[in-house]
Amino acid sequence: MKSSAIATLFLFGLSATSPQAQEKPFDHYQFNVPGTAFQMSMRAIHGGGFLMGDTDKKPVSVSDFWIGAYEVTHDQFSAFYKDETITQGSKVDAITRPTAQYIDLSWNMGKEGGYPVNSMSVDAAMMFCRWLYVKTGIFYRLPTEAEWEYACRAGTASTFPFGDDPGQLDAYAWHAQNSENKYQKTGTKKPNGWGLYDMLGNVAEWTLDQYEEDYFTAIGPNAKDPLIQPKTRYPRSIRGGSYMDEPTDLRPGLRRFSEPSWNQRDPQVPKSRWWLTDGMFVGFRILRPKLQPTKEEAEKFYTLYLGK
Repeated sequence: MKSSAIATLFLFGLSATSPQAQEKPFDHYQFNVPGTAFQMSMRAIHGGGFLMGDTDKKPVSVSDFWIGAYEVTHDQFSAFYKDETITQGSKVDAITRPTAQYIDLSWNMGKEGGYPVNSMSVDAAMMFCRWLYVKTGIFYRLPTEAEWEYACRAGTASTFPFGDDPGQLDAYAWHAQNSENKYQKTGTKKPNGWGLYDMLGNVAEWTLDQYEEDYFTAIGPNAKDPLIQPKTRYPRSIRGGSYMDEPTDLRPGLRRFSEPSWNQRDPQVPKSRWWLTDGMFVGFRILRPKLQPTKEEAEKFYTLYLGK
């Protein structure tokens, strides 16, 4: 393995040398965050190889991980945002909270009761993951593009996780033709074959990667746990499509990237690094790698990632 690849694995919590193998059985689980009333559900995903991509498919493999069964909700994110036990500080602090929203960035689509959180930057999503780590001692992060697509496909090679018939999409996803131009409560459509809800539609989801147009050239042939390490704020990779997208654009291999225009109406100077005025269609779900990094690796991961 090239030294650059080793550095990438280390810096982003995927170190091949981490000694912390899991002692408990690798299975689905739920957990409560100390000091909160909510519970999060995680699905165990056994790693393996698959053909990644939309039209130009290439072999890629990923390691075992857990991923959130649902998109993170406003209720869950609010518990982090309102947590009085954490302190404000620099952007690389242990658990810095996002600044206050300058307008209602839910755009009256719904908050309490299970609606997906939206309009946050990738930094805000990652800070939520860091908060979970501080609260639970378990390392959480965003999924890589490869992990996300592997989870979305759920072992299938068809156009959609449920087959090739787009006529079935209404049963699995909220999109431009059935959403009434707003996101809906998580988990109200059918899950994919691995028990994951809203992988397609509802809100699009952040991934860990910098966006590269020629992704497969960037990661190389037969890549194992690929990650395009973030170096700049834009563009970052978004997956899954949203309630604003047409059904034909909700495919596991379809990629999208973030743009500065997603924050064009932000009245703040400088523009917020936490919120996206015009990114109301973006949310996220969390991932936990089975092979957990050491404390030092985890801290370095968050510090370097959030320093971008």
